[in-house]
Amino acid sequence: MDVTSISQAMQLHAQALKLGSQPHHHNYSKLFTFSALSPSGDLNYARLILNSLQTPNSYFWNTMVRAYSESSDPFESISLFIAMKLEQPSAIAPRPDKFTYPFVVKACSRLKDANLGKQVHCLICKVGFDSDRYICNSLIHMYMKFNDLGSARKVFDRMPDRDVVSWTSVIDGLVDNGRGIEAIKLFDEMIDSGIEPNDATIVSVLRACAETGALEVGRRAQRIVKEQELGLKSNVSTALIDMYSKCGCIDSARNVFNEVFDKDVCAWTAMIHGLASHGMSREALDSFAEMKNSGVMPDERTMTAVLTACRNAGWMTEAYHYFKDMKKKYGIKPNLQHHGCIVDLYARSGKLTEAEDFIRKMGVKADAVLWRTVIWACRIHGDTDRAERLIKDIDVDFTDPGSYVLLSNIYASAGKWHDKAMCRETMNRQGLVKAPGSSKIEIDGSVYEFTAGDSSHIEAHNIYEKLDEIYKKLTEEGYKPELSEVLLEVDDEEKAFQLLHHSEKLAISYGLIKTKPGSQLRIVKNLRSCEDCHSFMKLISRVYEREIIVRDRIRFHHFRDGICSCGDYW
Repeated sequence: MDVTSISQAMQLHAQALKLGSQPHHHNYSKLFTFSALSPSGDLNYARLILNSLQTPNSYFWNTMVRAYSESSDPFESISLFIAMKLEQPSAIAPRPDKFTYPFVVKACSRLKDANLGKQVHCLICKVGFDSDRYICNSLIHMYMKFNDLGSARKVFDRMPDRDVVSWTSVIDGLVDNGRGIEAIKLFDEMIDSGIEPNDATIVSVLRACAETGALEVGRRAQRIVKEQELGLKSNVSTALIDMYSKCGCIDSARNVFNEVFDKDVCAWTAMIHGLASHGMSREALDSFAEMKNSGVMPDERTMTAVLTACRNAGWMTEAYHYFKDMKKKYGIKPNLQHHGCIVDLYARSGKLTEAEDFIRKMGVKADAVLWRTVIWACRIHGDTDRAERLIKDIDVDFTDPGSYVLLSNIYASAGKWHDKAMCRETMNRQGLVKAPGSSKIEIDGSVYEFTAGDSSHIEAHNIYEKLDEIYKKLTEEGYKPELSEVLLEVDDEEKAFQLLHHSEKLAISYGLIKTKPGSQLRIVKNLRSCEDCHSFMKLISRVYEREIIVRDRIRFHHFRDGICSCGDYW
């Protein structure tokens, strides 16, 4: 008899008790497993069954430990494990075995208790299970959840027998922690070791490619997808669409999208967001209309993509229309990201009072990120008084590095150098460090990363020499540095020097050295493009006859013949 509901399980249990069946009876084990692990089961009932048994074997205990590790109360998994470890007389529990520990480690991970996890890891080593592949895989996953990459990598490196799960767990953890370049290198090692990737591996690698702009690696991953016929899985096709979009190849993303037979909301959302980020706002909204006509209902992420399309085009009327439709038509309550798109539209257009009023009247509490959008616009539009008032008056924690840097820049824009110095001093006293601006460029399948003034590259001398050549050529074509972008109390010559050594200029210099004339160059930045770099790239695209694609924190910029696809609105 197949058990499909808890009532059937109870009936089967009653029959087993009447017949005096022993715990090892097939139906008895089946009803216990169903109660413990099935979504239609009852965990409390499974625990009653366990407690009623005179001599439950390790299967019953391990199943219960597993069930609790996946439940809303994972600490019960730890409690059962302790009972097994202590061999309580009342429980007559079996000793933990190699099948127990992966579930206990999972419980530690879900509890987000790093100290407890390390204690369990010590026990694993003590009992000699530290070479077991399944236990090691669970440890890697746990340490990655704790953002403890060092411990995860130690477990991985010491494993005598790694499988695809081992490799994928580390690759995925590296991507989650913004270390996409390392993830790609590990993927190459995995392929060289003869391990065949599965769909989870491919999705993780494609995420790394999307983060770093590693297009050639992404194309190689797509070849694996075709060879193993993984493209039929929605998570893989969606990851491919996202990868191509974020690597600047929107046409390739569209080709993958068109090949998806049964498009779900994830595939549609990835395509709409890709079009929006490339400034193809009308196409993004047309795709949204097509999605609805196909019978697929939008979710929160879809509406973020739609509002992003409106934001990138500066379409306030359309944005408000979709924003109001969210709850009315689709039953979606707007979140902070949705509100942020409306605030950004107001802020960038200089309607700072409207932006502030909108935030104060919205139904959700604004965070520091949302208020920073307005404060950033205050700097752009020269409203220093409003920026200072907001930072002092609103009930938001502005103690992160980004907020201090923004405030420091506002003081600098207003020439308040003493206030800027005090702001920086506060940052230093609190040990807050701003993440440096960086730019990545892919050359022949390898990703190279530069920071402002970077001299660590092996070809640094050639890069700076090329940069001087570029500067001279562009100056002849009318290039003048946007000195207002340098918020330091230094002379104009030093400001020009600082601007010339921005990370994306170093990346483009290296790209011009290493690629053939006329070939496309793609750069990925972690910050918004400054006006000077934007003007610089426009001129390079014309003078050197190159198409340059730059992805900054906000959107894509396609530079061709001295013109940018953003229309100088970003």
